[in-house]
Amino acid sequence: MSDITNAMKQICEEKNLSYEAVVETIESALAAAYRKDFGEKNQNIKVEFDPETGKSKVYDVKTVVEDMPEEIVVDETAMDEEPKSQKSKIKTDKENAEVKTEEVIQEIPEEEVRKFNPKTELQIKDAKEIKKTAKIGDVIKTKLEIPADYGRMAAQTAKQVIIQKLREAEREMIFSEFKNKEHEVVAGVVQRREGRIVLVDLDKAVGVLPAEEQIMNERYRPGDRIKVYVKQVSITPRGPEILLSRTSDEILKKVFYLEIPEVSNGLVEIKAVAREAGSRSKVAVSATSENVDPIGSCVGQRGSRIQTIISELGGEKIDIIEYDEDLAKFIGHALAPAKILSVEINQDEKKAVVKVAEDQLSLAIGREGQNVRLAARLTGCKLDIVGEKAEKIKAEEIKVEDAVQSEAAVEIAAEAETEKPVAKEKPEEKAEKKVKKTKKSKK
Repeated sequence: MSDITNAMKQICEEKNLSYEAVVETIESALAAAYRKDFGEKNQNIKVEFDPETGKSKVYDVKTVVEDMPEEIVVDETAMDEEPKSQKSKIKTDKENAEVKTEEVIQEIPEEEVRKFNPKTELQIKDAKEIKKTAKIGDVIKTKLEIPADYGRMAAQTAKQVIIQKLREAEREMIFSEFKNKEHEVVAGVVQRREGRIVLVDLDKAVGVLPAEEQIMNERYRPGDRIKVYVKQVSITPRGPEILLSRTSDEILKKVFYLEIPEVSNGLVEIKAVAREAGSRSKVAVSATSENVDPIGSCVGQRGSRIQTIISELGGEKIDIIEYDEDLAKFIGHALAPAKILSVEINQDEKKAVVKVAEDQLSLAIGREGQNVRLAARLTGCKLDIVGEKAEKIKAEEIKVEDAVQSEAAVEIAAEAETEKPVAKEKPEEKAEKKVKKTKKSKK
């Protein structure tokens, strides 16, 4: 194995590039160096490089095309050497200018249809002089003389081309890898902060976590390991840009998928998610099998599974709700922990009026309307919470209390009749009874 091959393999390991990409980079650099010192105009230089021997072959590569009329085959050198006096004449002569412009307008469609490029193309009549069996579409390689060595400027050009091509190949590799991970959750390490933007190290690249995609009141310290959602991957002049998110609804679904085996196996399905990042979320789940408890599977033994997800999302509260095909029941579940009395649904307007007891009204609405807002997003309906009038509830309570009191009075009277108290004897009566008993005993 030659030293060049060892160096190329070392670059492949450091930059995580393919061996073929490095070979193509070297061939491009050698072609640029050859053009710099020995190239001629209208030459399409291609180099074939053998890493084992370190030798290269140089070719002028052209594609055979059909013969073009002489008017269309324009010599670029002639265009560049056009006398300035002719240009000034055309400008001064208005009539000639008008005629010329009309001719140019007529010729534009023909030029767009077919234009001969002498650098990369070769007319078939010229190709047959080189190769008699040439036909349209063939690629003809003309071998060029290999120089003994390159000059200093050519070597500098080759170096710059190698650096640039390797950088482009590395960017392309990173872009293609993370483009495949778009809309997925990946683990990263917080690298540093730049103003309100957080930079996250994703091993092979650095992702950007903008301020609007951060969880409110969550702190990102350098070295902290976090899970992030790859929202978008785009290519920019400075390289691939990876946009991350911690507030997306999708990150909640993906964390459930990663942490709960029943979700990843398909036994439990996540039907809907409504989230206010950093504060509270509602997740509707359903079981695909009758023997599986969807809520219990997500909560885990003593809440172990849900606690892992909560800590992963920075202490965000999560309500797990059982999904129901009956929209009224689903709305009732979504408004938990409030207890509802009735639901009236308008299917055309996707609107529902929910009646709750007066003491449950604040619980159904939630702090700053959060509970009903999340329930509306989860169910896809506009929800109106209505409290039952207090008079009706009080009247029912009074009737119940009266009935209870009357029943208690009846029971007390019955007990009084069955258990009458024995009247106590007076002391004088007791004394008379004793005297009578003694007289009877003397007789």
